[in-house]
Amino acid sequence: MIATVTVSTDHHAAGSLFGLAYGDALGKPTEFLTVAEIVRRYGPTGPRELTGEPALVTDDTQMALAVAWALHDAPAFTAEAVEPLLRRRFLDWAASPENNRAPGMTCLRACAELSRGTRWQEATVAGSKGCGANMRVTPVGLLDVDLDTLAGLAQLQAGLTHGHPTGLAASELTAYAVRLLRDGASLPELPGLLTERARGQRAVYRGDWLGDLWRRSGATTPAEFAAEGWDDCLRALGLLEVALAQPDDGGDPCRLTGEGWIAEEALATALLCALRHPDDPVGALARGATTAGDSDSIAALAGAFVGAAYGMAAWPADWADRIEYADQLTALAAGFDASGPAVRR
Repeated sequence: MIATVTVSTDHHAAGSLFGLAYGDALGKPTEFLTVAEIVRRYGPTGPRELTGEPALVTDDTQMALAVAWALHDAPAFTAEAVEPLLRRRFLDWAASPENNRAPGMTCLRACAELSRGTRWQEATVAGSKGCGANMRVTPVGLLDVDLDTLAGLAQLQAGLTHGHPTGLAASELTAYAVRLLRDGASLPELPGLLTERARGQRAVYRGDWLGDLWRRSGATTPAEFAAEGWDDCLRALGLLEVALAQPDDGGDPCRLTGEGWIAEEALATALLCALRHPDDPVGALARGATTAGDSDSIAALAGAFVGAAYGMAAWPADWADRIEYADQLTALAAGFDASGPAVRR
């Protein structure tokens, strides 16, 4: 049994971090099932109860914790200060016996190179825009930093493993969505706000955070490299807008916005799940878990968004005692929700 966890219901950082873990746990057993198989096992509304003592999560939550602890330990939020801490936390995760939850091959390949001391711009998998880039970025969105720092941190943590520009852009948008919701934006406002951000950042390459990463691609300039990622995200957000304009038929959201194995689709489909269930937070997680795609990542991101919007009040009160890594989630959430210097600068 795990110790009793007490977190105030109005804590939005806690709501987001725990929401990510809850969605991850609900999606863990459904990730490789068809929708028909999920419905047969859990009913038409999908999984809505945590199972196990504790309820186990996947590499999505494990790597989000790695990012959060790196930020917690950083003496400053600069590329030079944060990159070695991210590297160490990622390598600790890769070597951990608890890294047995079907981890992504991109992360494992990049960590193998990072473990050799390879410069991260060379260690990263340059052609990968998998959702491993943004499934773990939620802690960046919970920091009290300016938007340029938020963008740099989000792209840096993605870039250590996923070097494709879409992985970078989708990670920034995911962190930005968490920031917006925590600061009071409503869920229905998000698609428009994220589209505006993507258009405004289309030609921005953050060289002070990314160095010469762009040279790993076929792009001729840094701006061309950046634009590819933002254009992919704009297309995904366009599909989200089209989906939201239609009545909800209750079916698999992946049919409309993608299966979520790649970063921009994970963002769009998680947002679709959250927006389809604005008054039923657990329903948003269950919808993400009842998909033919990357169910744990979709549900995890939906939980991060809903939790950032509504705080711990969104979730059943007894779940915090039942989720794996509850002690770490509680400790980190307390830092993000506090005003002290450990993580808020």
